[in-house]
Amino acid sequence: MGFVIITALTTLLALFATVSAFKNKNGLGIVFALATLGVFGWFTIMTVLNSGYPAVH
Repeated sequence: MGFVIITALTTLLALFATVSAFKNKNGLGIVFALATLGVFGWFTIMTVLNSGYPAVH
């Protein structure tokens, strides 16, 4: 369950970074923010689908 929380928070931070990079028209920032958003967003979705949230004991 802790991994889901950490990746979800990182995904939200990456979403904020993506919006900020688009506002500032920062090309390299957009690339890295979208890559981070894609990777950590995928980890979050797959972990929730695999383990469930919250974890069932």
